[in-house]
Amino acid sequence: MKTNNISLLTEIAIMSALSLILGLIKFAGPWPQGGSVSLEMVPIFLMAFRRGLKAGVLTGLAVGLLQLLVNPYVIHPAQMILDYPLAFALAGVAGAFAPSISQSASKRTFLMVTGIFVGCLLRTISHVLSGVIFFSDLAEEMNIWLYSFLYNGSFMIVIFGITALVVILLTNTAPKLLHAAHNGRHQAA
Repeated sequence: MKTNNISLLTEIAIMSALSLILGLIKFAGPWPQGGSVSLEMVPIFLMAFRRGLKAGVLTGLAVGLLQLLVNPYVIHPAQMILDYPLAFALAGVAGAFAPSISQSASKRTFLMVTGIFVGCLLRTISHVLSGVIFFSDLAEEMNIWLYSFLYNGSFMIVIFGITALVVILLTNTAPKLLHAAHNGRHQAA
Protein backbone atom coordinates (compact mmCIF):
# COMPACT_ATOMS: atom_id res chain seq x y z
CA MET A 1 0.00 0.00 0.00
CA LYS A 2 2.82 2.45 0.81
CA THR A 3 4.42 1.71 -2.56
CA ASN A 4 1.16 2.66 -4.29
CA ASN A 5 0.98 5.94 -2.36
CA ILE A 6 4.61 6.77 -3.13
CA SER A 7 4.04 5.92 -6.78
CA LEU A 8 0.93 8.12 -6.89
CA LEU A 9 2.67 11.06 -5.19
CA THR A 10 5.63 10.69 -7.54
CA GLU A 11 3.36 10.74 -10.59
CA ILE A 12 1.51 13.80 -9.25
CA ALA A 13 4.82 15.61 -8.67
CA ILE A 14 6.15 14.75 -12.13
CA MET A 15 2.94 15.70 -13.92
CA SER A 16 2.66 18.92 -11.90
CA ALA A 17 6.23 19.89 -12.82
CA LEU A 18 5.56 19.06 -16.47
CA SER A 19 2.42 21.19 -16.35
CA LEU A 20 4.39 24.08 -14.90
CA ILE A 21 7.00 23.80 -17.65
CA LEU A 22 4.34 23.61 -20.37
CA GLY A 23 2.61 26.62 -18.78
CA LEU A 24 5.76 28.68 -19.29
CA ILE A 25 5.50 28.14 -23.05
CA LYS A 26 2.59 30.44 -23.82
CA PHE A 27 0.93 31.48 -27.01
CA ALA A 28 -0.39 35.00 -26.66
CA GLY A 29 -3.68 35.88 -28.25
CA PRO A 30 -5.80 38.96 -28.65
CA TRP A 31 -6.53 39.16 -24.92
CA PRO A 32 -5.60 42.55 -23.49
CA GLN A 33 -5.30 41.50 -19.84
CA GLY A 34 -2.83 38.68 -20.28
CA GLY A 35 -4.91 35.71 -21.35
CA SER A 36 -2.84 33.11 -23.13
CA VAL A 37 -2.96 29.53 -24.33
CA SER A 38 -0.58 26.76 -23.33
CA LEU A 39 -0.49 23.00 -22.94
CA GLU A 40 -0.36 23.17 -19.12
CA MET A 41 -3.67 21.33 -18.77
CA VAL A 42 -2.49 18.21 -20.65
CA PRO A 43 -0.63 16.65 -17.67
CA ILE A 44 -3.57 17.37 -15.34
CA PHE A 45 -5.96 15.55 -17.64
CA LEU A 46 -3.56 12.68 -18.30
CA MET A 47 -3.19 12.19 -14.56
CA ALA A 48 -6.95 12.43 -14.04
CA PHE A 49 -7.61 9.78 -16.69
CA ARG A 50 -4.72 7.61 -15.55
CA ARG A 51 -5.42 7.62 -11.80
CA GLY A 52 -8.96 8.95 -11.38
CA LEU A 53 -10.78 11.82 -9.72
CA LYS A 54 -8.74 12.20 -6.54
CA ALA A 55 -5.41 12.14 -8.37
CA GLY A 56 -6.71 14.58 -10.98
CA VAL A 57 -7.88 17.06 -8.36
CA LEU A 58 -4.64 16.74 -6.38
CA THR A 59 -2.56 17.25 -9.54
CA GLY A 60 -4.64 20.29 -10.47
CA LEU A 61 -4.28 21.69 -6.96
CA ALA A 62 -0.50 21.21 -7.09
CA VAL A 63 -0.35 22.89 -10.50
CA GLY A 64 -2.41 25.84 -9.24
CA LEU A 65 -0.11 26.27 -6.25
CA LEU A 66 2.99 26.04 -8.45
CA GLN A 67 1.53 28.61 -10.85
CA LEU A 68 0.88 30.84 -7.87
CA LEU A 69 4.51 30.57 -6.80
CA VAL A 70 6.05 31.04 -10.24
CA ASN A 71 3.75 33.41 -12.11
CA PRO A 72 1.27 35.07 -9.72
CA TYR A 73 -1.11 37.91 -10.45
CA VAL A 74 -2.81 38.53 -7.13
CA ILE A 75 -4.96 41.47 -6.13
CA HIS A 76 -6.94 39.82 -3.31
CA PRO A 77 -6.68 36.55 -1.33
CA ALA A 78 -10.07 35.31 -2.59
CA GLN A 79 -9.11 36.07 -6.21
CA MET A 80 -5.85 34.20 -5.62
CA ILE A 81 -7.79 31.10 -4.53
CA LEU A 82 -10.30 31.33 -7.39
CA ASP A 83 -7.69 31.84 -10.12
CA TYR A 84 -5.02 29.41 -8.97
CA PRO A 85 -5.57 26.42 -6.65
CA LEU A 86 -9.35 26.18 -7.05
CA ALA A 87 -9.45 26.71 -10.83
CA PHE A 88 -6.82 24.07 -11.55
CA ALA A 89 -8.14 21.62 -8.93
CA LEU A 90 -11.56 21.85 -10.57
CA ALA A 91 -9.97 20.91 -13.89
CA GLY A 92 -8.93 17.64 -12.25
CA VAL A 93 -12.59 16.71 -11.86
CA ALA A 94 -12.14 15.31 -15.36
CA GLY A 95 -10.97 12.18 -13.53
CA ALA A 96 -14.63 11.35 -12.91
CA PHE A 97 -14.70 10.44 -16.61
CA ALA A 98 -11.59 8.23 -16.55
CA PRO A 99 -11.92 5.46 -19.12
CA SER A 100 -11.11 1.85 -18.45
CA ILE A 101 -8.86 -0.36 -20.53
CA SER A 102 -11.77 -2.64 -21.42
CA GLN A 103 -13.70 0.09 -23.25
CA SER A 104 -13.50 0.63 -26.98
CA ALA A 105 -11.27 3.40 -28.34
CA SER A 106 -14.32 5.44 -29.35
CA LYS A 107 -15.86 5.13 -25.87
CA ARG A 108 -12.53 6.11 -24.24
CA THR A 109 -12.24 9.10 -26.58
CA PHE A 110 -15.80 10.18 -25.81
CA LEU A 111 -15.18 9.93 -22.06
CA MET A 112 -11.91 11.85 -22.26
CA VAL A 113 -13.32 14.65 -24.43
CA THR A 114 -16.29 14.91 -22.04
CA GLY A 115 -13.95 14.99 -19.04
CA ILE A 116 -11.74 17.64 -20.64
CA PHE A 117 -14.82 19.71 -21.46
CA VAL A 118 -16.12 19.45 -17.88
CA GLY A 119 -12.69 20.23 -16.43
CA CYS A 120 -12.27 23.27 -18.68
CA LEU A 121 -15.82 24.41 -17.95
CA LEU A 122 -15.29 24.20 -14.18
CA ARG A 123 -11.99 26.06 -14.47
CA THR A 124 -13.74 28.70 -16.58
CA ILE A 125 -16.48 29.11 -13.96
CA SER A 126 -13.86 29.74 -11.28
CA HIS A 127 -12.13 32.35 -13.46
CA VAL A 128 -15.46 33.96 -14.40
CA LEU A 129 -16.41 34.29 -10.74
CA SER A 130 -13.03 35.87 -10.01
CA GLY A 131 -13.54 38.27 -12.90
CA VAL A 132 -17.00 39.28 -11.75
CA ILE A 133 -15.85 39.93 -8.20
CA PHE A 134 -12.43 41.47 -8.73
CA PHE A 135 -12.12 42.77 -12.29
CA SER A 136 -15.48 44.50 -12.82
CA ASP A 137 -13.80 47.82 -13.65
CA LEU A 138 -12.48 46.28 -16.89
CA ALA A 139 -16.00 45.66 -18.20
CA GLU A 140 -16.72 49.37 -18.49
CA GLU A 141 -20.34 49.57 -19.79
CA MET A 142 -20.79 45.86 -20.55
CA ASN A 143 -22.57 43.51 -18.15
CA ILE A 144 -19.82 42.18 -15.89
CA TRP A 145 -21.03 38.56 -16.05
CA LEU A 146 -21.08 38.65 -19.84
CA TYR A 147 -17.71 40.39 -20.00
CA SER A 148 -16.05 37.91 -17.63
CA PHE A 149 -17.59 34.94 -19.42
CA LEU A 150 -16.56 36.20 -22.87
CA TYR A 151 -13.06 37.08 -21.74
CA ASN A 152 -12.33 33.86 -19.86
CA GLY A 153 -14.33 31.65 -22.19
CA SER A 154 -12.53 32.98 -25.25
CA PHE A 155 -9.19 31.52 -24.24
CA MET A 156 -10.57 28.50 -22.37
CA ILE A 157 -12.37 27.29 -25.50
CA VAL A 158 -9.06 27.39 -27.35
CA ILE A 159 -7.37 25.58 -24.45
CA PHE A 160 -10.14 22.96 -24.53
CA GLY A 161 -9.71 22.32 -28.26
CA ILE A 162 -5.93 22.13 -28.23
CA THR A 163 -5.79 20.09 -25.01
CA ALA A 164 -8.42 17.61 -26.18
CA LEU A 165 -6.58 17.14 -29.46
CA VAL A 166 -3.21 16.58 -27.76
CA VAL A 167 -4.60 14.22 -25.09
CA ILE A 168 -6.47 12.14 -27.67
CA LEU A 169 -3.42 11.97 -29.96
CA LEU A 170 -1.15 10.99 -27.06
CA THR A 171 -3.48 8.35 -25.64
CA ASN A 172 -4.28 6.83 -29.05
CA THR A 173 -0.57 6.67 -29.85
CA ALA A 174 0.44 5.41 -26.40
CA PRO A 175 -2.62 3.95 -24.65
CA LYS A 176 -0.47 2.84 -21.69
CA LEU A 177 -0.40 6.51 -20.62
CA LEU A 178 -3.95 5.97 -19.41
CA HIS A 179 -3.23 3.04 -17.15
CA ALA A 180 -1.08 2.99 -14.05
CA ALA A 181 1.48 0.22 -13.82
CA HIS A 182 -0.48 -1.29 -10.94
CA ASN A 183 -3.13 -2.59 -13.39
CA GLY A 184 -5.95 -0.31 -12.29
CA ARG A 185 -6.66 3.33 -12.85
CA HIS A 186 -8.28 3.96 -9.47
CA GLN A 187 -6.21 1.69 -7.30
CA ALA A 188 -4.10 4.39 -5.64
CA ALA A 189 -6.65 7.16 -6.01
